[in-house]
Amino acid sequence: MTPNARFKARLTARDPMVGCFIKTPQPSVIEVLGASPLDFLVLDAEHSPFDRAAIDLCVLAARAVEAALLVRVPDGSASTILGVLDCGAAGVVVPHVTSAAQARDLARAMHYVPGGRGIAGTTRAGGYGARALAEHRAAAQDEVSLICQIEDREGVDCFEDIAATPDVDALFVGRADLAVSYGMDDFFAPEIAAICGDVLGAKGAATGLFCAPGEDTRPWRQRGASFVIAGSDHSFMAQGAKALAEAARRDTES
Repeated sequence: MTPNARFKARLTARDPMVGCFIKTPQPSVIEVLGASPLDFLVLDAEHSPFDRAAIDLCVLAARAVEAALLVRVPDGSASTILGVLDCGAAGVVVPHVTSAAQARDLARAMHYVPGGRGIAGTTRAGGYGARALAEHRAAAQDEVSLICQIEDREGVDCFEDIAATPDVDALFVGRADLAVSYGMDDFFAPEIAAICGDVLGAKGAATGLFCAPGEDTRPWRQRGASFVIAGSDHSFMAQGAKALAEAARRDTES
């Protein structure tokens, strides 16, 4: 089983998993964190400078350490999804999904179905032609995951329909944008927590959310979250540098 297929199997089985966002378009970051105990990584191409070439290199690095690497795409266009999946990504996280109709279009773009994902066996995903086209088409169904991000009032209003859409593998709650959508600037607000809890209890798809590094995830697990994305390479560097500096200052003061 490939790392991508293994990730999808665990995701759809609701196995507890933890991953992080990657903000730096540098393959060595993927090598380091991909070899860590994290279950998966997510390139943040929505908010960070990942172009097609950077995504391609990062997926190649993930392949080297057998890590599952998803991409949060900047948009849900079929061409964007096609490029990411052809690079060999384990799937996509699509921001601002607000209707079941949108989710159906995304699911079609993910798979080799009439009117859906364009097929080419000469991509990395297709083994550069080493895998027969029929074999590639059959295997791809189990090697790509679609995670729809719920972060708007409109998405909250129909999250159950989105979760029930065929080939939507998971919902991911974006608490920051969700708070802004409700006119707030604190994603720890009790009102936002209540909404998150409702979405995490969705049927038909796995669910997860972003958590701050060090945040207690047990309450979210109890509400139904099977996966969390906690922090990013940037937050790890900042926290590590802060801890190092504080320890060094304590040493000089003692």
